[in-house]
Amino acid sequence: MINLMYLVLTAMLALNVSSEILHAFEVINESINSSNSSIEDKNEEIYKSFQQKEDDPVQRDRIKKYNDNAKIAKAKSQAMIKYLEEWKERVIEEAGGREEDGEIKRKDNIDASTLLLVERKGGDTLKQQLEDLRAALIGLVNPNNKAQVSKELPMKIAEVEANDNNPQGDWSTAYFYNMPTMAVVTLMSKFQNDVRNSEALILNTLAAEAGEDVIKFDAFEAIAVPTTSYALEGQKIEAKILLAAYNKSLEPTIKLTSGGGAMKEIKDGVGLYEVTASGIGLKTVTGNVAIDLGGRTEQRDFKFEYMVGSTGASIQLDKMNVFYIGVDNPITVSAAGYSLQDISVAIDGADVTANSQEGIGHYIVRATKPGNVMANINAKTEGGIKKVGGMEVRVKYIPDPVAEVGGKSNGAMPSSTLKAQIGIVAALKNFDFDTRFIVTSYEMSMIPKRGELQGPFTEASPYLNKNKDIIELIKRARPGDRVFFDDIRAKGPDGRIRKLNAITFLLI
Repeated sequence: MINLMYLVLTAMLALNVSSEILHAFEVINESINSSNSSIEDKNEEIYKSFQQKEDDPVQRDRIKKYNDNAKIAKAKSQAMIKYLEEWKERVIEEAGGREEDGEIKRKDNIDASTLLLVERKGGDTLKQQLEDLRAALIGLVNPNNKAQVSKELPMKIAEVEANDNNPQGDWSTAYFYNMPTMAVVTLMSKFQNDVRNSEALILNTLAAEAGEDVIKFDAFEAIAVPTTSYALEGQKIEAKILLAAYNKSLEPTIKLTSGGGAMKEIKDGVGLYEVTASGIGLKTVTGNVAIDLGGRTEQRDFKFEYMVGSTGASIQLDKMNVFYIGVDNPITVSAAGYSLQDISVAIDGADVTANSQEGIGHYIVRATKPGNVMANINAKTEGGIKKVGGMEVRVKYIPDPVAEVGGKSNGAMPSSTLKAQIGIVAALKNFDFDTRFIVTSYEMSMIPKRGELQGPFTEASPYLNKNKDIIELIKRARPGDRVFFDDIRAKGPDGRIRKLNAITFLLI
């Protein structure tokens, strides 16, 4: 739209500049300023995210260099925004200044821009400043990404072709010679918009590089995984103990603080624990895992539990070592010395029904609230109902799914692929139970490669083809545009509404 207005203006230079054209520039200028404010707010969120991660002692060393570059991008961008704002005021002042209410007195004055930016070479200085900023911003990203960033960076200083009115092909003459004051102010706002969009591209690139960086340990969590959570007396209990996100070349130091047993071996970054079960009841093993990260040591505590039962009865969790709320949790029960027809299972805070598909001794558990529950095995005897065994089981909510469009949550996506998508999917990753989440609502917005923020538009379903505003937004999507899906909500089998991850795509 801005380029079209320039063409219209050039055609009108031989005539008096009409108030309609000046008004059109005012409207464009206001729209650009609004877009600049929106982009600035989104950039500020990324700056805050960088700082929060650097403030985290675990992530500080990895994130600091990216945050430092982000701060440089912010400082240089703000300096250029201020510099362009100063040029606006210089041209306005040269043209006659402002009215008391702030309005420009001579919006149609064409001498001020010619004098300051062409004759006095101010445009040459401005061009050099923009080129320097472009080079500085590109220099902040990984060398492997520079070519792509250079291609996509909105702030480009195009060379001007020579013509009869500008035989030397001078950039300043092409942009500022005999330009009305209002047009120059709008052009400066457009340059500011390019700066803000370029700043956003650099920030998103730095954020992506930080996520892709070779991370030895980003977040640390001690994990102890026993081979079984229920054992009979005399059986051996083994458990794998490791520091999450571990590296096979780094051997941890594992210290046991309670629970007996011993470390059988530590190999490829994983420790193997072994203990002989003794004493009926719930057993707890605690300790800590430490690892040397080349000058600093990371240490985390661990804890796991297992149940030692008698030879009389036992419960086996058929899928996982926990009960999940909202899904069928299959269990198998056995009791030596008792007929399976005389066995029953009672669990406080959960419904237990016979699993008719699997037969006698198999049950389905439907848990209702998180925490620990006691699963009791009861047997029918001549003296009445008798407890013959049991175990304590942890109850958890189903983990959050991952919101995806076309099987992706971020990165680059062909615009044609986006247009072929039906909706947003809430995908459960690495979860053994057959269940699913349904997206109930989301917001979609888009920042065109050259344009202002469009949206957000809200839809109360997972579909991309229900809301006319979203349909039109996707139709207009082109390579270079950035598409955002935010505030994604999904409902799972437990009835809870979850807020899922945001989705961001750069269209290609």
